[in-house]
Amino acid sequence: MSSWFSRTLLGLLFVGAGTLHFLAPGAYERIMPPYLPLHRELVYLSGALEIAGGLGLFAKRIRRVAGIGLILLLIAVWPANLQMLLDAHAAQKPLWWVALLWARLPLQVVLIVWVWRASHPRT
Repeated sequence: MSSWFSRTLLGLLFVGAGTLHFLAPGAYERIMPPYLPLHRELVYLSGALEIAGGLGLFAKRIRRVAGIGLILLLIAVWPANLQMLLDAHAAQKPLWWVALLWARLPLQVVLIVWVWRASHPRT
């Protein structure tokens, strides 16, 4: 996959995901760990950061900073992915759903590597 295509796809994914935080904030609030305050505000903040980071991948001058920011954001939202798994398990959701949520946890690492490679090209 070319670095341009990879970066474009990744940027669009983050812009799209960030936009969803504003269109359906309740879905994101429901997966927030209960120990975090200001759920709606944090959903909007993370959405805005995803959009900014995604757009930042398109600008050569700030691409590296945008990549680092997205990596930090991916680390910061990992507890919400874990909370989603814990809630599904507690609610005795179907095994296939719980398995998908288990698979989602290491997916953050894959996304982190993808963001790093897209924002820090070797050339």
